[in-house]
Amino acid sequence: MYELGFARRFDGVSGSAIRDIFKLLGKPGMISFAGGNPAWGALDNETLSGIARDVLAGPDGRAILQYGATEGWKPLREQTAKFLREEIGLSADESEILPTTGSTQAIDLLLKALVNPGDTVLVEGPSFLGSLQAMRIYGANLVEIPMDEEGMDMAALRRAIEKHRPKMLYTIPNFQNPTGVTLSLERRREIARLAAEHGFVVAEDDPYRALRYAGKALPAIASFDTEGLVVYLTSFSKLISPGLRVGAAMVKNPALMRKLVVGKQSTDLHTPTLSQAITAEYLSRGLLPGHMAKILGMYREQLALMLRELAKLPVKAYPTEGGLFVWCEMDERVDALKLLQAAVQNNVAFVPGTHFYANGGHLNTLRLNFSNSTPEQIVQGVHLLEKSIQEVR
Repeated sequence: MYELGFARRFDGVSGSAIRDIFKLLGKPGMISFAGGNPAWGALDNETLSGIARDVLAGPDGRAILQYGATEGWKPLREQTAKFLREEIGLSADESEILPTTGSTQAIDLLLKALVNPGDTVLVEGPSFLGSLQAMRIYGANLVEIPMDEEGMDMAALRRAIEKHRPKMLYTIPNFQNPTGVTLSLERRREIARLAAEHGFVVAEDDPYRALRYAGKALPAIASFDTEGLVVYLTSFSKLISPGLRVGAAMVKNPALMRKLVVGKQSTDLHTPTLSQAITAEYLSRGLLPGHMAKILGMYREQLALMLRELAKLPVKAYPTEGGLFVWCEMDERVDALKLLQAAVQNNVAFVPGTHFYANGGHLNTLRLNFSNSTPEQIVQGVHLLEKSIQEVR
């Protein structure tokens, strides 16, 4: 077969480790702690199928099936702005909302608009591997900021800003993926202040905010933004349905908004209007609060169970007040890459923590998802994980 010459932007860029692990999950009896999927019981297909029929049979049915504006379906922009005002406490106007095909696309569009090869993007160490992958494709110079139990280390952040003059900072402030850490209030204020002082964009990726099982919600970084430099990213994937692929960016800077719209035109023209219309109608009917009450109770119990079971293992499981993941550290002699091979043979899967670090390393870490497993699977899966650790030690 003819050997193709691929674009240099793919040099050193591999596929998603999570997606690669998914290929292993077809094995009968496999218990997966690898993804970030909502529970099957959190996917309300009956309600959503009824809404789909209603919006298609309604007066806007043909408009929904036609090409739409890149800027998004107006009812969704209105409902998203209302959601951000009422649930997040942000001053959001419909004109500042860009619906995206998941918040993943919003990250891609920001990189497309802002980052030239070699430009620095500051990231948490560790950070979400999907976003790291996109940053590498755009040729960003990734600089990790170490974290503690309150989020990014501010002294390290200030040093990195002075040294690298970043174009963008990427953060997941609530129940961070993968660690579950929540950024403290004072550090949120400080990040907004540093952005204003040094002129870089903050991508505040906040898909897990509503998945809080304990403690009190903190103001978004965007609430402290005075210069239009914080782009707040939300997603309905973990709240309503990941398959609809509906997220949104709140963009206060009109020039940046225009760049994102132009970038989106050549990416997908517009987010599928049917998905936007279903999400908008779901929100307008006020269905989200009741649905969230249901799934929060379920996830709270699953998280507590996984932490109790992990307490029996030779691992340090980090506590979290929300989200979908538990971050674990093992004895430094245990390599999670080798552990995964043994675990898959024992019918349990997870994501090695090294994949979440821009510079690799940290081979003794792993991320476990609890939301997509039944209580019985959590107990059995942790038992199989313990067996696997014993085999590789």
